[in-house]
Amino acid sequence: MLFYEHRMMRQEPELHRLLREKTGMPVPEIMYFEAQHPLLQRDFVIMERMPGAPLGQLGRSDRVFRALGAKLREVHESIRADEGAYGYLGAHRPMEPQSTWQEGFEVMWNLLISDIENCGAYDAGEGARWRALFTEYRDVFEHYEEPASLLHMDVWAENILCDDDGRLTGLIDWDRALWGDPEIEFAVLDYCGISDPSFWEGYGRERPSGKDAEIRRIFYLLYEVQKYIVIRIARQGNPAGADRYREMAAQLAGLLTA
Repeated sequence: MLFYEHRMMRQEPELHRLLREKTGMPVPEIMYFEAQHPLLQRDFVIMERMPGAPLGQLGRSDRVFRALGAKLREVHESIRADEGAYGYLGAHRPMEPQSTWQEGFEVMWNLLISDIENCGAYDAGEGARWRALFTEYRDVFEHYEEPASLLHMDVWAENILCDDDGRLTGLIDWDRALWGDPEIEFAVLDYCGISDPSFWEGYGRERPSGKDAEIRRIFYLLYEVQKYIVIRIARQGNPAGADRYREMAAQLAGLLTA
């Protein structure tokens, strides 16, 4: 598993409660949760079945994308962490909360690189170079000083539910959520093909631009892309697939000096 996946289900009950109380984002009611059930020997959750079907089955819809943009902005602005707490803050506690986003993302970055080293996809020298790359550009992450926003971090077609009329009926799988800079959410939306004009029309706010914002976007994409190195090689036994993501990461890193 990736460092933030261990026991990640444990954060869902509180996140769903917050989302249902503070926003209009359609998410399932958590009906029952138990950690390490003695019979099952694992965590499990029972949640409401939401109406609709995954967007991937029904096809692209501007109406859904606009509604998703509006609701995601509502989440980003309405649900904030306590002052001075950034990172993965849920009950699964894969890291210690950090006092700034810059420090939070640095911890996340280094833990991800360690995961890749631990599965044998990066040797110690490669890992050191990736850590040094972040250090070189660390200052551009001082930009975010607001209380951390709740970020879904896995918004793709299979997690977006909608009906035949193009209405958004649910956004599921909040177990990878973290608290931080919405720009990292935007990079995941880019990667997953969600970041299109209708989404931004619904979001109703332009994303940050300029040189520093583009550097951050590359690092946030690298954070998303490199997780698949671990998934392909350690979880799926597919080293060739891992190599493709290694190449993609190297190409992205090359943009920093282009």
